[in-house]
Amino acid sequence: MTTPRYSLVVPFFNEAGNILPLVGTSVEVLDALGHPYEILLVNDGSTDGTADEIAACLARWPQCRALHQPRNLGQATALLDGLRAARGEILLAMDGDGQNDPRDFPLLIAPVEAGTLDVACGWRHDRHDSWLRRRMSRLANFVRSRFLGDRLHDSGCQLRAMRREVVGALFPFELLQSFLPAIVVHAGFRLGEFRVRHHPRTRGEAKYGLRQLWWRPALAMIRLRRQLKSRR
Repeated sequence: MTTPRYSLVVPFFNEAGNILPLVGTSVEVLDALGHPYEILLVNDGSTDGTADEIAACLARWPQCRALHQPRNLGQATALLDGLRAARGEILLAMDGDGQNDPRDFPLLIAPVEAGTLDVACGWRHDRHDSWLRRRMSRLANFVRSRFLGDRLHDSGCQLRAMRREVVGALFPFELLQSFLPAIVVHAGFRLGEFRVRHHPRTRGEAKYGLRQLWWRPALAMIRLRRQLKSRR
């Protein structure tokens, strides 16, 4: 098979209803780029109709591949497994809840293809979440960016483009999806951030509550800093 220029990795956990519209828009965006691509749909042990909807995507769009986790292993593991399974030269990632917009991928791909960045991250500067969620996220990002040194406004935005070599610097870690920028900066890769769209969730339920948005990341951040120091 022809090696794809782009690989889009999307983890899903109980996102039935969001998958077909999201993949449909992604196909339109990637088709317009004019290069071979694949879309890797990672089913993280979903218990709703996610598997059936992924199967419908595979039947409709031959560019799609599926990776089914044996049980719910968490977004960090689903993302890392998907990135490692991807075959493209430039890897793309986004959330599966429909709040990220695939139409922003060309903005993120451009500096990676130009060789000025190794990783281009989205920044949800106009977030469509609850007031409390936005405030908690803003505080958490302020603390994390200074504690770990990635200097991003929004490390929780999963809309990203990166060179495939970046994956070699990643390792299994709790909340990898949020700490990926800090890990790649520590490994010496060039990181940039760009304002992207953010949509309200219209289907399904958010998977992160107070514990996942504050206490769990705070403890993981301390463990990651120690682990990164030990890797020097």
